[in-house]
Amino acid sequence: MPFLDVRGLSKSYPMGGRRLPVLRDLDLTVEAGEMVAIMGASGVGKSTLLQLLGGLDRAREGRIEAAGVELTALDDDALTAFRNRRVGFVFQLHHLLPEFSAQENVEMPMRIARRSPAESRARAEALLREVGLGERLAHRPGMLSGGEQQRVAVARALVMRPALLLADEPTGDLDETTGAAIHGLLLDMHRAHGLTSVVATHNERLAAACDRVLRLAGGGLS
Repeated sequence: MPFLDVRGLSKSYPMGGRRLPVLRDLDLTVEAGEMVAIMGASGVGKSTLLQLLGGLDRAREGRIEAAGVELTALDDDALTAFRNRRVGFVFQLHHLLPEFSAQENVEMPMRIARRSPAESRARAEALLREVGLGERLAHRPGMLSGGEQQRVAVARALVMRPALLLADEPTGDLDETTGAAIHGLLLDMHRAHGLTSVVATHNERLAAACDRVLRLAGGGLS
């Protein structure tokens, strides 16, 4: 059984008294442990697809099954619980909380899940050391470079030990050299943590390093 199995997925948004279709009868299969790149022009629906796969939004039609759970059949509370425990997100912008340290930002999902302070601190510190920020634990986001902030965001995405990692243009706001380093980090984390990953990107180098590259156009994948 594939880790992700998507059938007949459709999504549209209201616009000027009508609905603008973004995804149309889309199918997608991702095997456990696979890293798949989704490429396509800006505005074609890559972010929408990732939001649906991660339970941040709901489709109008179709079915999404992840890790044997039919997400499209879950109520809001169950979908939120699945998303928080099983899915890690990395976005183009890191969305770190500026008033908290790197370690506190990484701890946040565990604290929200009511894990113990000691467990949260230990897990956050271990991940920050793994992504190369062992000397930056107490630094607030404003004291970190753009690449370091994104490393914190990667650590935060992994803190709850998700099975699925969704990365939406994770290097789109970085220069070429820093972006290449984040590419390598994502690949390392994917392998080291036994993840299934879907990455929306414009970057041909990152896409080429994935197991498969799919292109989104006209509402479907090819």
